[in-house]
Amino acid sequence: MWRGWHAMIVLLCAVTAMPPAQAQDADTDGLPVANQSPGTNQNTGPNKPAGARNTASANTDTGSNKGTLNFVDADIESVIAAVGDYTNTTFLIDPRVKGTLTLVSEKPLSKAQAFQLLTSVLRLRGYTVVSANGYSKVVPEADAKLQGGPMQSGGVRGDQIATQVFHLNFESANNLVAVLRPLISPNNTINANPGNNTLVITDYADNLLRMGKIIAALDSPASSELNIVPIRYAVASDIAVMVNRLLEPGAAPGGDAGRISVLAYPRTNSVVVRAPSEARANLAKELIAKLDQPTAQPGNVHVVYLKNAEATKLAQILRAVVTSDSSAITVSTPSSPSSPAQAQATLSSGGAAGFIQADPTTNTLIITASESVYRDMRTVIEQLDARRAQVYIESLIVEVSAQKAAELGVQWAASTGDSSGTRVGLLTGFSTKGNNLINQAAAKAAGSILPPGNGLTLGILNQSGLGALAHALESDTNSNILSMPNLITLDNEEAKIIVGQNVPFVTGQYTTAASAGSAGVNPFQTVERKDIGLQLRVKPQISQGGTVRMAIYQENSTIDTTVNTEGAGLATTKRSLETNVLVDDGQIIVLGGLIDDKLQDGVEKVPGLGDIPLIGGLFRYKTRNHAKTNLMVFLRPTIIRNSEESMILTGDRYDYIRNAQIAAQPEPTVIMPNVVVPQLPPLQDGRMIGGQLFKQAEPGATANTPPVSPQNIAPQQPAAAAPAAPQ
Repeated sequence: MWRGWHAMIVLLCAVTAMPPAQAQDADTDGLPVANQSPGTNQNTGPNKPAGARNTASANTDTGSNKGTLNFVDADIESVIAAVGDYTNTTFLIDPRVKGTLTLVSEKPLSKAQAFQLLTSVLRLRGYTVVSANGYSKVVPEADAKLQGGPMQSGGVRGDQIATQVFHLNFESANNLVAVLRPLISPNNTINANPGNNTLVITDYADNLLRMGKIIAALDSPASSELNIVPIRYAVASDIAVMVNRLLEPGAAPGGDAGRISVLAYPRTNSVVVRAPSEARANLAKELIAKLDQPTAQPGNVHVVYLKNAEATKLAQILRAVVTSDSSAITVSTPSSPSSPAQAQATLSSGGAAGFIQADPTTNTLIITASESVYRDMRTVIEQLDARRAQVYIESLIVEVSAQKAAELGVQWAASTGDSSGTRVGLLTGFSTKGNNLINQAAAKAAGSILPPGNGLTLGILNQSGLGALAHALESDTNSNILSMPNLITLDNEEAKIIVGQNVPFVTGQYTTAASAGSAGVNPFQTVERKDIGLQLRVKPQISQGGTVRMAIYQENSTIDTTVNTEGAGLATTKRSLETNVLVDDGQIIVLGGLIDDKLQDGVEKVPGLGDIPLIGGLFRYKTRNHAKTNLMVFLRPTIIRNSEESMILTGDRYDYIRNAQIAAQPEPTVIMPNVVVPQLPPLQDGRMIGGQLFKQAEPGATANTPPVSPQNIAPQQPAAAAPAAPQ
């Protein structure tokens, strides 16, 4: 009897990692103890009152190598350590794992069963076990996906975290994410990799096994094949548009999963039906059969509404196509049509007559022809009436110039005379206007003052005629000009932008003598106006490979105020560029430029005296001018093929100019009136929030008024709406 009790105590000590002496007193401090005998009350002892819940015990069956666990409100770290000793597992416990744990088994458990029971109880408390090489980590469930767990669920047990990659063969990974996400634990993740069509799921091992079965059931090929349905009476493109609109994804029970695709095949006037199931395919076929019925209206008049093409131009193209096939169809045009839109081509095929007429008001074509001819023409119309791509062109004209000038010179004047009035003089004169000593002396003699030019001017002029004038000037001018004309145009359509002035130039003038009985003369002149400023003219052509061929003309002209034309009119400076280039979509290309470095060095001097060392500078006048200009023209085209790309581009430019308006808000002052700069409302999903083009300034508003946003816009009543800003 004593030997049996001793074996149980030793086994319990191995399970709890405590010496026998400590295990015997475990009932006083809550540590695991061995059952003294079957039916012994675990909650009583010499030092613990009856009814206490903080008890823990383990009982092992030496015959079957199994044991029972009985931990009630025991410290969670002690329970993990006890199970680790029993299962020969090393546990690393996160410091955030705290509290008590109840772990009770009704029957003896093996080591694997005890480990699984521990992971299940920890999962209920928000903790999990992540297995690694030779040890296991107990961490909060939210952080388990960041730990280095196994890469498949086969090597771990049910309530442990693992990561598994599922390769899909038929179904789209993005579609399955929405289906499987609700089945994943909130703290765990599921992600799709569209590149190789795989799913990466991190979750409990038992749930990963369940996910594998669900994915295998969902990842199956479509049950139905492609169906080709011939169209007898209608046009295949019309049937395809109508069926797709009636069976759009929102009306299908499974959304995109139950979508039916119907495509027109104009060559045989048939439609191709693709459906996920045979039942959905039959639904589409029944709808096609109901729509493909002969028309009940007499005659062969058809009205075709165009989406993108221009009806007048397309009608001319169709007439040319019909005219080329004279064997089956002959075309006759009425004499003297009132307009190209009203011109009509008469068709005769099998005795039936008809015509093609364009209605520019509704952008429609009115076609009178037999069914076979009409179908052929609809095939051409569908291909030509396609959405044309657009090109957004950004042009950058950068001009950096620097100019340095210097002037330095001395001028002298001396005169003498006798009583007879004879005077002898000596003078030097350089430069022009007020910087010239002769001009200054003449102005003084006339009793006026001639102001000198820029710079430092020192002058002496006395009554005896002795005078001197010294002038010094140094100037340094730098300029950096950046022009960014932007425009958008359709493919193969020319666009032009002009930013500048319309300046009048006199091209001729004359005066007629007064006739008999009239007084005076009749002056007359002719004027031609020209655009002066920045001009950009571009015609893009998009190729199938994504490149853009552009015919470009760029001009930058200004009025030159430094040139004196002496009544001949205005002088202008002009820089122009005309070229054809081939550019990839979104690529920046340099079109051309100018690098000009000009130096002018001039000396005016008195012969002989101006060459004398040192004092020769008193008889010289030097000028020096150094000008350097760098001009470059860059261009970047961006192809816009759909409304989404257009909306992104528009939103970017819209936000840019709106931020510029906000930055231009003047600072509030005490003296000046307080005003608010008109600014655009914010843009959201291509629409202006608030419904007005400009945000109106409210009375008493300050510069610190926050920008308009969806949160601070109040619903506006029509009666209280502010008047619109002037355009």
